[in-house]
Amino acid sequence: MPASSPSLFVITGGPGAGKTALIDALAVKGFAVVPEAGRQIIREQKSTDETATHDGDRLAYRRLMFEREMESYAKMAAAAGPVFFDRGLPDLIGYSYLIGAAVPAWLDQAVRRCRYNKTIFIAPPWPEIYGTDDERKQGFAEAVATHDAMCVAYEEAGYRLCELPLSTVADRIRFVLDHIQAGGTSIAQSGNTPGSISKTSGPSA
Repeated sequence: MPASSPSLFVITGGPGAGKTALIDALAVKGFAVVPEAGRQIIREQKSTDETATHDGDRLAYRRLMFEREMESYAKMAAAAGPVFFDRGLPDLIGYSYLIGAAVPAWLDQAVRRCRYNKTIFIAPPWPEIYGTDDERKQGFAEAVATHDAMCVAYEEAGYRLCELPLSTVADRIRFVLDHIQAGGTSIAQSGNTPGSISKTSGPSA
C-alpha cells in the first residue's frame, strides 16, 4: 500500500455531527480546506432537474462525488502545510456500504493509491445538534449508520480513527491541532489560504 500523505487530513463522520462547522472554522483561521462535494452536487443536480443525488440515482451521485474528490486530491496532493478535507475518498466506500452497492474496482484502486494522513478525524453522532434541511433529509438513524459505515471503510483502508470530542468548535480545533502537532506535522497557517479550494457549498456538518 502506498505511503500516507502526512499533510492531508480528513474529517469525516455522519451528517449533522459538526464536521463541516469545524472545517469552516479552520478555514477562517487560515488553514487550507477542501469542502464536501455532496451538497454542491445536489444543488447542481436540482438546478438542472437531474437525478444524481442521494434520493435519486445514487450510483451516478457516487460517481460525481468520486470525480470531485479526485480533482480535489490532485490539486492538494503537493501542499506543504496541513490541508483539511471535508470527507475523503474512503467515504465513497462507506457510502457504497450504506446504500448496499458493490465497491467498483476504480474506487478501490483510487483509495489504495491516493492516501491521506494515517490519522482520520471522525465526528461521532451527536443527537443534540442534529438537524435536517432541504439538502440533508436523512433521519438520525441514517446519520448513525453513515458514521458506522465510514468507520468500517477507513479502518479497512488502513487508517487510524481519532474521534472528535462532543464539544465546542473551538475545543475541536484545539483537539485537532494538538494531535497534528503530536504527530510531528507543522501547523503554521498562511492567513489567506492560497492553496484552499473555494467553498461553494453551504454547511452540511
